[in-house]
Amino acid sequence: MRFLHLLLFAVGLAWPARFSELPPPRPVVQVCPGVGVAPRGPQFSPGGIILTSFDRSAIWVYNIDRNTRYPLPETRPCGSNCRLAPDARWVTYVDPQTAAIGKMRLDGTQRTALSNYASDIQWWSPDTFLIWTPGHSAYLQPEGSQTRDYLDVTGIVSLQPGGRWGLEIRHEGDHFARALVNLETRGLQGVAEERVPLGLDLPFFNAAAWSPDGSLFAFVAPGPFDSRMGTAGGEIFTIAPGSAAPVQTTNLQAVYGPVRVNGRSGTELSWSPDSTRIAFWVIALTGPNPETDTGSALIHILDLVTGDVRAFCDFATADHTPDPPRLLWSPDGTHLAFGANVPGDEKGYLLLALNTETGAFTELSEGIFPALGHANPIAWGLPPG
Repeated sequence: MRFLHLLLFAVGLAWPARFSELPPPRPVVQVCPGVGVAPRGPQFSPGGIILTSFDRSAIWVYNIDRNTRYPLPETRPCGSNCRLAPDARWVTYVDPQTAAIGKMRLDGTQRTALSNYASDIQWWSPDTFLIWTPGHSAYLQPEGSQTRDYLDVTGIVSLQPGGRWGLEIRHEGDHFARALVNLETRGLQGVAEERVPLGLDLPFFNAAAWSPDGSLFAFVAPGPFDSRMGTAGGEIFTIAPGSAAPVQTTNLQAVYGPVRVNGRSGTELSWSPDSTRIAFWVIALTGPNPETDTGSALIHILDLVTGDVRAFCDFATADHTPDPPRLLWSPDGTHLAFGANVPGDEKGYLLLALNTETGAFTELSEGIFPALGHANPIAWGLPPG
């Protein structure tokens, strides 16, 4: 970890001057009803279906409107590679017998095979799939067509929805570096490749995600080095494809001192369906080691329209390393769902929902099973209709 500390020192000193001036300090709005986690009543709005796992055998449906749950036959638990469609009415899944990827309604009906040879399938647009192969090649394929548009995805780990920019991670000396790259200018004779360096790919400082509409790429990187704490803190930056440099959109250090945003594995920042807000976990750092020198984690939401950041303090978790719970937006953008173990009860992992306007946390169901090592819900979508 000493090498990471030195990298944070070097990057933290150079980053703000190289990319953008710090945004002015502004208070984080504390949204704290003071009632903790409440049980759900007979009705809960918004409704819909949340997919999760209540055992290791299958994907389970939790029907919010009916307050019922049941397993889906011929499925297996999955993580973020079960992709929700832009209309929130379809989700991809893996057939446990053949390992083929298909799509289905969130209640498990209308199953359709998509590919027998894919490691992941995403909706690049409402009618076109981005298909990643086990050998890490990728192509675009319109739904219902056999036409394939192959992409040069060497080193690319994430592709812009509806566009041709990608996040590249490549080895440079004794570390890894990130850059945003225009795939359309790759390999073109006489044309300079468009790329924007995004700094080093550092554990605990590398969360990232594209907005659903593809207009912005958001990522975490170290801010200024804090000599008192012996570390830099994480901040959120955004960049529009084609822009010359990222823009720092948070100044969390001015409020909290150095913090960690999300976890080690580059867990994605959670964009609202309308591409205007980002939900994430903030963990205060108490020393130079971002893995062990930590406080509790609180959910925060950044509003990119107003620049406001809100913190929701009726629930905190110490179960955040290596990664905190995954945050899922409701289709209407009013709530977040996640799985967590509430301190002081004996129910195990609960399916919780946060009202992002009032700050109220609600227990929707209990007994989520950490089938893949984390008790995370898979998707929040809409029933067939």
